[in-house]
Amino acid sequence: MKLLSVVIPSYNSEAYMCKCIESLLPGGEDVEIIIVDDGSTDNTGRIADEYESKYPNIIKAIHQENGGHGAAVNTGLGAATGLFFKVVDSDDWVKESAYQEILLTLRELSGTDTALDMLISNFVYEKEGEKKNKVMRYHFALPRDRVFTWKDIKHFRKGQYILMHSVIYRTKLLKECGLKLPEHTFYVDNLFVFEPLPYVKNMYYLDVNFYRYYIGREDQSVNEKVMISRIDQQIQVNKLMLDYLVQKKTEIKKQRKMRIYMVNYLEIITVISSIMLIRSGTDENLEKKKELWDYIKQKDFFLYSRLRYGILGNSMNLPGKGGRKISVEGYKICRRFFKFN
Repeated sequence: MKLLSVVIPSYNSEAYMCKCIESLLPGGEDVEIIIVDDGSTDNTGRIADEYESKYPNIIKAIHQENGGHGAAVNTGLGAATGLFFKVVDSDDWVKESAYQEILLTLRELSGTDTALDMLISNFVYEKEGEKKNKVMRYHFALPRDRVFTWKDIKHFRKGQYILMHSVIYRTKLLKECGLKLPEHTFYVDNLFVFEPLPYVKNMYYLDVNFYRYYIGREDQSVNEKVMISRIDQQIQVNKLMLDYLVQKKTEIKKQRKMRIYMVNYLEIITVISSIMLIRSGTDENLEKKKELWDYIKQKDFFLYSRLRYGILGNSMNLPGKGGRKISVEGYKICRRFFKFN
């Protein structure tokens, strides 16, 4: 069995996928690299096949009809044989020195009696045009260099969450919890780091800057204009997260700190949905914003009260044009500080 399966969802990625693949090859035969060509119309499929031919014991190329990022992750998970599972997007890459530390840690922990469910590491925003890149670290919230549980975590800062770039899961856990991401939908990475959490018991935080998250392409899904154009998909993911939290409420309540974390994460996703709807400036999208908050209220009134009347919820629901202008200015400040979009 391989130690780690790394899935690279790839769609029309010929311009940058080689950098991603090459950064993962130093893992050697301990690592299984699964390139999922998601119905590409350029040379992505050919490049994937060439790498598979060159590294048959490391790389597996899979071709499928276009189903979106979620479908590619689902396919990769279904094909994964490694003990642990990681997703690396085709325009991102990993730092070799940190990569070797990750693999060493996974080897050591796989030989113990305690099953490791999730390993967390740092990621770096590789933002186009920025002289200094922001590092997302978790050392204030998570114990370092030891196995811990939800009871051991501290408070996460606002804007600081465990994203897809941060996590490596135990493969069997993902399969047993029945994770299946929606197809033809962007922003499903939020579900990837949300739905498995009630099944996660044992965690480990390695304070290394492992994943390099590239931001800067105009067609990137986190580009603000692109997000507004795909706002219905953002809302869909937002609602799916809410539905899941309500559905698993009894189970999630058993772990107080996990529940607080999941509610806070849902809050930030709801704020992002709201601000994008406000930023669009259309009456149609302002109505969608109202409908989203009404949906939350209908699903769970106590959860709605927590989200709506907190600082962030209040700031997204200020009345009139003046209120919306204040919301947008607050968002711009956060964007500059946290370096997203």
